[in-house]
Amino acid sequence: MLHSMSTTVEPSSERSADEVNEEIRALWRRSGGTLSVEQREEYQRLVLEWAAAAPQSAPAA
Repeated sequence: MLHSMSTTVEPSSERSADEVNEEIRALWRRSGGTLSVEQREEYQRLVLEWAAAAPQSAPAA
C-alpha cells in the first residue's frame, strides 16, 4: 500500500505562535548568539511551526 506524503507544514503540536516564539528566543539565549548545526535545524523547525501557528493577516489596501 502506498502512502502520499504531505508537503504542507504541520505544527508538531497545537501551540500558539507566542509559545513557539518564546521557545525560539530561549534557543537563542542558550546558544549565546551562535547556533550549532543541530540548533540551526531546531531553529528552522521552530520557525516553520511558528509560521503555521501565526495568525494570517490580509494585505494592506
